[in-house]
Amino acid sequence: MSYFNYKDQKVFYTASGSGEPCLFLPGNTASSKMFDFILPLYTDAFQVIRIDFLGNGQSERVAAFPDELWIDQGQQIVELCKALNCGPVNLVGTSGGAYAAINAALAKPKLFRRVVADSFDGDALPPGFAQAIIQERQAAKQDEQARGFYEWNQGPDWEQVVDLDTEVLVRYEEKQTRLFLQPIAEIQVPLLITISLEDEMLHNNTLAECARLRSCNPLIEYQIFEQGAHPLLLSRAEEIAELIKNFLQ
Repeated sequence: MSYFNYKDQKVFYTASGSGEPCLFLPGNTASSKMFDFILPLYTDAFQVIRIDFLGNGQSERVAAFPDELWIDQGQQIVELCKALNCGPVNLVGTSGGAYAAINAALAKPKLFRRVVADSFDGDALPPGFAQAIIQERQAAKQDEQARGFYEWNQGPDWEQVVDLDTEVLVRYEEKQTRLFLQPIAEIQVPLLITISLEDEMLHNNTLAECARLRSCNPLIEYQIFEQGAHPLLLSRAEEIAELIKNFLQ
Protein backbone atom coordinates (compact mmCIF):
# COMPACT_ATOMS: atom_id res chain seq x y z
CA MET A 1 0.00 0.00 0.00
CA SER A 2 1.21 3.51 -0.81
CA TYR A 3 0.99 6.60 1.38
CA PHE A 4 2.24 10.16 1.34
CA ASN A 5 2.47 12.57 4.24
CA TYR A 6 0.17 15.55 4.51
CA LYS A 7 0.50 17.72 7.60
CA ASP A 8 2.26 14.83 9.36
CA GLN A 9 -0.57 12.41 8.61
CA LYS A 10 -0.72 9.44 6.25
CA VAL A 11 -2.85 9.69 3.12
CA PHE A 12 -3.47 6.58 1.02
CA TYR A 13 -3.24 6.43 -2.75
CA THR A 14 -3.04 3.72 -5.39
CA ALA A 15 -2.08 3.65 -9.08
CA SER A 16 -2.93 1.28 -11.93
CA GLY A 17 -2.68 1.26 -15.70
CA SER A 18 -0.15 3.12 -17.80
CA GLY A 19 0.02 6.30 -19.79
CA GLU A 20 -0.68 9.90 -18.94
CA PRO A 21 -1.47 10.31 -15.21
CA CYS A 22 -5.11 10.88 -14.29
CA LEU A 23 -6.12 11.37 -10.66
CA PHE A 24 -9.64 10.28 -9.66
CA LEU A 25 -11.20 12.03 -6.66
CA PRO A 26 -14.11 10.56 -4.67
CA GLY A 27 -17.04 12.46 -3.23
CA ASN A 28 -17.91 13.02 0.42
CA THR A 29 -18.31 9.84 2.53
CA ALA A 30 -16.72 7.80 -0.30
CA SER A 31 -13.20 6.53 -0.91
CA SER A 32 -11.08 5.38 -3.82
CA LYS A 33 -13.09 2.14 -3.78
CA MET A 34 -16.03 3.90 -5.40
CA PHE A 35 -14.11 3.76 -8.70
CA ASP A 36 -13.34 0.01 -8.57
CA PHE A 37 -15.99 -1.01 -11.08
CA ILE A 38 -15.24 1.69 -13.67
CA LEU A 39 -11.45 1.40 -13.48
CA PRO A 40 -11.17 -0.79 -16.64
CA LEU A 41 -12.86 1.98 -18.65
CA TYR A 42 -9.86 4.26 -18.05
CA THR A 43 -6.73 2.16 -17.44
CA ASP A 44 -6.40 1.37 -21.16
CA ALA A 45 -5.64 5.05 -21.76
CA PHE A 46 -4.26 6.44 -18.48
CA GLN A 47 -2.29 5.70 -15.39
CA VAL A 48 -5.20 6.01 -12.99
CA ILE A 49 -4.23 7.33 -9.56
CA ARG A 50 -6.81 7.20 -6.78
CA ILE A 51 -6.73 8.88 -3.39
CA ASP A 52 -8.49 8.40 -0.08
CA PHE A 53 -8.76 11.91 1.28
CA LEU A 54 -7.51 12.34 4.84
CA GLY A 55 -10.00 10.87 7.30
CA ASN A 56 -11.50 8.52 4.70
CA GLY A 57 -10.92 5.01 3.43
CA GLN A 58 -7.44 3.71 4.22
CA SER A 59 -6.07 7.14 5.13
CA GLU A 60 -5.34 8.22 8.69
CA ARG A 61 -8.38 9.25 10.70
CA VAL A 62 -8.98 12.78 12.01
CA ALA A 63 -10.78 14.12 15.07
CA ALA A 64 -12.66 16.60 12.86
CA PHE A 65 -12.57 17.72 9.25
CA PRO A 66 -11.30 21.29 8.60
CA ASP A 67 -13.94 23.94 7.97
CA GLU A 68 -12.65 24.61 4.44
CA LEU A 69 -12.79 20.91 3.63
CA TRP A 70 -12.77 21.09 -0.18
CA ILE A 71 -9.95 23.65 -0.19
CA ASP A 72 -7.96 21.41 2.14
CA GLN A 73 -8.63 18.39 -0.07
CA GLY A 74 -7.43 20.44 -3.03
CA GLN A 75 -4.17 20.96 -1.18
CA GLN A 76 -3.92 17.20 -0.54
CA ILE A 77 -4.15 16.71 -4.30
CA VAL A 78 -1.40 19.26 -4.87
CA GLU A 79 0.88 17.56 -2.34
CA LEU A 80 0.28 14.11 -3.84
CA CYS A 81 1.15 15.35 -7.32
CA LYS A 82 4.30 16.98 -5.98
CA ALA A 83 5.27 13.77 -4.20
CA LEU A 84 4.76 11.70 -7.35
CA ASN A 85 6.58 14.24 -9.54
CA CYS A 86 4.73 12.91 -12.56
CA GLY A 87 4.30 16.05 -14.64
CA PRO A 88 1.00 17.74 -15.54
CA VAL A 89 -1.84 15.58 -14.18
CA ASN A 90 -5.45 15.28 -15.31
CA LEU A 91 -8.05 15.49 -12.56
CA VAL A 92 -11.44 13.75 -12.51
CA GLY A 93 -13.49 14.63 -9.44
CA THR A 94 -17.06 13.63 -8.76
CA SER A 95 -19.54 15.27 -6.35
CA GLY A 96 -17.46 16.67 -3.46
CA GLY A 97 -14.35 15.52 -5.29
CA ALA A 98 -15.28 17.92 -8.10
CA TYR A 99 -14.94 20.83 -5.65
CA ALA A 100 -11.58 19.49 -4.49
CA ALA A 101 -10.37 19.13 -8.09
CA ILE A 102 -11.29 22.71 -8.97
CA ASN A 103 -9.57 24.00 -5.84
CA ALA A 104 -6.39 22.11 -6.68
CA ALA A 105 -6.35 23.62 -10.18
CA LEU A 106 -7.00 27.10 -8.80
CA ALA A 107 -4.15 26.71 -6.29
CA LYS A 108 -1.46 25.32 -8.62
CA PRO A 109 -2.56 25.48 -12.28
CA LYS A 110 0.87 24.48 -13.63
CA LEU A 111 0.58 21.07 -11.95
CA PHE A 112 -2.55 20.15 -13.90
CA ARG A 113 -3.42 19.59 -17.53
CA ARG A 114 -7.23 19.30 -17.59
CA VAL A 115 -10.02 18.99 -15.01
CA VAL A 116 -13.36 17.17 -15.05
CA ALA A 117 -15.95 18.18 -12.45
CA ASP A 118 -18.69 15.53 -12.46
CA SER A 119 -22.06 15.88 -10.70
CA PHE A 120 -21.14 19.41 -9.66
CA ASP A 121 -23.69 21.66 -7.94
CA GLY A 122 -22.28 25.10 -8.66
CA ASP A 123 -20.18 27.66 -6.84
CA ALA A 124 -22.67 28.46 -4.05
CA LEU A 125 -24.63 26.36 -1.60
CA PRO A 126 -28.37 26.06 -2.30
CA PRO A 127 -30.78 27.47 0.31
CA GLY A 128 -31.43 25.00 3.13
CA PHE A 129 -28.27 23.05 2.35
CA ALA A 130 -27.48 22.12 5.99
CA GLN A 131 -30.95 20.78 6.79
CA ALA A 132 -31.06 18.84 3.54
CA ILE A 133 -27.73 17.18 4.37
CA ILE A 134 -28.90 16.23 7.86
CA GLN A 135 -32.10 14.68 6.51
CA GLU A 136 -30.30 12.86 3.70
CA ARG A 137 -27.72 11.35 6.05
CA GLN A 138 -30.34 10.31 8.62
CA ALA A 139 -32.30 8.52 5.92
CA ALA A 140 -29.15 6.92 4.48
CA LYS A 141 -28.24 5.42 7.85
CA GLN A 142 -31.58 3.59 7.85
CA ASP A 143 -31.13 2.31 4.30
CA GLU A 144 -29.39 -1.05 4.01
CA GLN A 145 -27.86 -0.29 0.61
CA ALA A 146 -26.51 3.09 1.75
CA ARG A 147 -25.09 1.58 4.94
CA GLY A 148 -23.38 -1.07 2.84
CA PHE A 149 -21.89 1.62 0.59
CA TYR A 150 -20.55 3.52 3.58
CA GLU A 151 -19.01 0.43 5.17
CA TRP A 152 -17.51 -0.77 1.89
CA ASN A 153 -15.81 2.59 1.37
CA GLN A 154 -14.85 3.43 4.95
CA GLY A 155 -14.60 0.21 6.92
CA PRO A 156 -16.13 -0.71 10.31
CA ASP A 157 -15.90 2.87 11.64
CA TRP A 158 -18.00 4.20 8.76
CA GLU A 159 -20.60 5.84 10.98
CA GLN A 160 -18.04 8.04 12.70
CA VAL A 161 -16.62 9.12 9.32
CA VAL A 162 -20.09 9.92 7.99
CA ASP A 163 -21.00 11.89 11.13
CA LEU A 164 -17.81 13.98 10.90
CA ASP A 165 -18.50 14.66 7.24
CA THR A 166 -22.08 15.68 8.01
CA GLU A 167 -20.83 18.07 10.70
CA VAL A 168 -18.42 19.86 8.39
CA LEU A 169 -21.00 20.21 5.61
CA VAL A 170 -23.50 21.68 8.07
CA ARG A 171 -20.81 24.14 9.21
CA TYR A 172 -20.40 25.29 5.61
CA GLU A 173 -23.81 26.93 5.75
CA GLU A 174 -23.68 27.97 9.42
CA LYS A 175 -20.32 29.73 9.05
CA GLN A 176 -20.77 30.78 5.42
CA THR A 177 -17.47 29.03 4.69
CA ARG A 178 -15.94 29.74 1.31
CA LEU A 179 -16.09 26.87 -1.16
CA PHE A 180 -13.19 27.93 -3.39
CA LEU A 181 -9.84 29.66 -3.12
CA GLN A 182 -10.81 31.97 -6.00
CA PRO A 183 -13.80 32.37 -8.30
CA ILE A 184 -14.12 29.37 -10.63
CA ALA A 185 -14.19 31.74 -13.60
CA GLU A 186 -10.50 32.47 -12.92
CA ILE A 187 -9.44 28.87 -13.59
CA GLN A 188 -6.43 28.65 -15.91
CA VAL A 189 -6.76 25.06 -17.13
CA PRO A 190 -9.51 23.54 -19.30
CA LEU A 191 -12.50 22.46 -17.18
CA LEU A 192 -15.33 20.13 -18.22
CA ILE A 193 -18.46 20.04 -16.03
CA THR A 194 -20.80 17.05 -16.42
CA ILE A 195 -24.23 16.98 -14.80
CA SER A 196 -27.55 15.16 -15.06
CA LEU A 197 -30.87 17.00 -14.94
CA GLU A 198 -32.23 13.92 -13.18
CA ASP A 199 -29.63 14.06 -10.37
CA GLU A 200 -31.55 14.07 -7.08
CA MET A 201 -28.51 15.37 -5.17
CA LEU A 202 -28.17 18.62 -7.14
CA HIS A 203 -30.33 21.49 -5.93
CA ASN A 204 -29.03 24.58 -7.71
CA ASN A 205 -30.05 25.75 -11.19
CA THR A 206 -27.05 23.92 -12.58
CA LEU A 207 -27.90 24.54 -16.22
CA ALA A 208 -27.90 28.32 -15.72
CA GLU A 209 -24.78 28.06 -13.57
CA CYS A 210 -22.88 26.18 -16.25
CA ALA A 211 -23.92 28.67 -18.92
CA ARG A 212 -22.79 31.56 -16.72
CA LEU A 213 -19.38 30.01 -16.07
CA ARG A 214 -18.92 29.24 -19.75
CA SER A 215 -19.69 32.86 -20.65
CA CYS A 216 -17.04 34.05 -18.17
CA ASN A 217 -14.20 31.79 -19.30
CA PRO A 218 -13.72 29.99 -22.66
CA LEU A 219 -11.67 27.29 -20.88
CA ILE A 220 -14.88 26.10 -19.20
CA GLU A 221 -17.25 23.78 -21.04
CA TYR A 222 -20.09 21.57 -19.92
CA GLN A 223 -22.15 18.56 -20.93
CA ILE A 224 -25.72 18.12 -19.74
CA PHE A 225 -27.40 14.71 -19.59
CA GLU A 226 -31.18 14.38 -19.42
CA GLN A 227 -30.94 11.21 -17.34
CA GLY A 228 -28.56 9.75 -14.80
CA ALA A 229 -28.41 9.24 -11.04
CA HIS A 230 -25.79 10.61 -8.66
CA PRO A 231 -22.93 10.43 -9.40
CA LEU A 232 -23.16 10.53 -13.17
CA LEU A 233 -19.66 9.09 -13.44
CA LEU A 234 -21.05 5.77 -12.18
CA SER A 235 -24.66 5.78 -13.36
CA ARG A 236 -23.76 6.51 -17.01
CA ALA A 237 -20.30 4.99 -16.74
CA GLU A 238 -19.54 4.01 -20.35
CA GLU A 239 -20.89 7.19 -21.95
CA ILE A 240 -19.14 9.42 -19.41
CA ALA A 241 -15.87 7.49 -19.83
CA GLU A 242 -15.94 8.08 -23.57
CA LEU A 243 -16.68 11.77 -23.07
CA ILE A 244 -13.96 12.19 -20.44
CA LYS A 245 -11.31 10.35 -22.44
CA ASN A 246 -12.04 12.47 -25.52
CA PHE A 247 -11.78 15.62 -23.43
CA LEU A 248 -8.55 14.59 -21.72
CA GLN A 249 -6.88 13.28 -24.85
